[in-house]
Amino acid sequence: MIVSSQPATGFNQEVFDAFLASRDEPSWLTDRRVAAWNSFQRLGMPNTRDEEWMRTDIRLFKFDRFTPFADSEVSGPKPTGLLAAGVQLAGRSGAFDSRSQESELAASWAKQGVLFGSLDLLISEYGDLLRPYIERQLVNPNHDKFSALNAACWSGGTLLFVPKGVQVSDPFHALSILSSGGVDLGKTLVILEPGAEATLLSETASTDHEADGLHCGSIELIVEREARLRYVNLQNWGNGVWHFAHQMGHVSANANLQWTIGALGARLAKVNQHVALTGEDAEAQVNGAMFTQGKQHLSYNTHQHHKAPFCRSDLLYKSALQDKSRTVWRGMIKVDKAAQRTNAYQRNDNLMLSTTARADSIPGLEIEADDVRCTHGSTSGRVDETQLFYAMTRGYTRQEAVRMIVTGFFQQVFDRITIESVREALGEAIGQRVRNLGV
Repeated sequence: MIVSSQPATGFNQEVFDAFLASRDEPSWLTDRRVAAWNSFQRLGMPNTRDEEWMRTDIRLFKFDRFTPFADSEVSGPKPTGLLAAGVQLAGRSGAFDSRSQESELAASWAKQGVLFGSLDLLISEYGDLLRPYIERQLVNPNHDKFSALNAACWSGGTLLFVPKGVQVSDPFHALSILSSGGVDLGKTLVILEPGAEATLLSETASTDHEADGLHCGSIELIVEREARLRYVNLQNWGNGVWHFAHQMGHVSANANLQWTIGALGARLAKVNQHVALTGEDAEAQVNGAMFTQGKQHLSYNTHQHHKAPFCRSDLLYKSALQDKSRTVWRGMIKVDKAAQRTNAYQRNDNLMLSTTARADSIPGLEIEADDVRCTHGSTSGRVDETQLFYAMTRGYTRQEAVRMIVTGFFQQVFDRITIESVREALGEAIGQRVRNLGV
């Protein structure tokens, strides 16, 4: 008989108190965690009666099935990620270790004041510097139970801080690895001071394709005046992972944000992605590429919030669906009364690769200004049999022909991505998933 002692499962007061006791953090951060924890306890679970969740059923999800803060090692070969490039940072279950990259970073960008590494480690050393940005609280901890949980219990995660006027030519790369059954509560915080420029490639991966687990994360991107950020976020969890995330970008006057998401993994994903244009002549481009298969369910809520005049936002999401999978995209362009001369666009296209897949597309506009240009569009359709026929008459197999058509479908998104390695990695990853089934 084997007897083992297992860490407590679920998220309760005892677990939270033990978590706080293990942290070496300033009191102001602890106070914020406690306030968020009180919200987590007070808020109920989302359900299909809520408009935001009416197409996403999470009744099978239970917090008490997971063991938070367990220090489990990743066994076997570790995933290397699809986007690996530049200055790299890798960790397990969202808990990054930046020490392996310390010498490389110090030799190049740290001398100019750039910080890149584990948010856990860097906040203990640079708390006074980071406190004003953390206290901005881009992601509202009271939005729902998942945003409150991350605000209370985030651990691991990534920080990129680029000082005023520093333009970083090397891309930074962060990889979060989740072991089967693990819990990732990571937080990504990117801060570009005025006139700074940087590229961050951030991705997730599981130890095996069918791994399960829980990710409850947040992303906050702060792009100050005249700064430029290229940010790529690739979600590639195992097909058993529950993925919940709140993500928000703040773009100041004359600043530019190019935000690209790739969504390939997870059993169920529910993501809120918001961009706020807060200063005149701010610009944001949001690109999304999703590929689903099996019984995957990916739900993305996007929000383009124009708060200042003369701003531009351009969003393009494309999804290809296989088997019995489902995607839900809800988009909203909100224009405040002060945001005159806004130019905003959003579009969602869906390619159905089987008769049993389903794509829900719900674009929306909420406009209070009277001098704007705001448009949206959405399409859904199946692969054109005529295109398949002509490709096959030229010697391609049916699967090769389908793969070519799917690649062409995503090409408009790939063309908008300025980083060649990212274009190639996303294209290859999607191409490998295409099967000659159900077309």
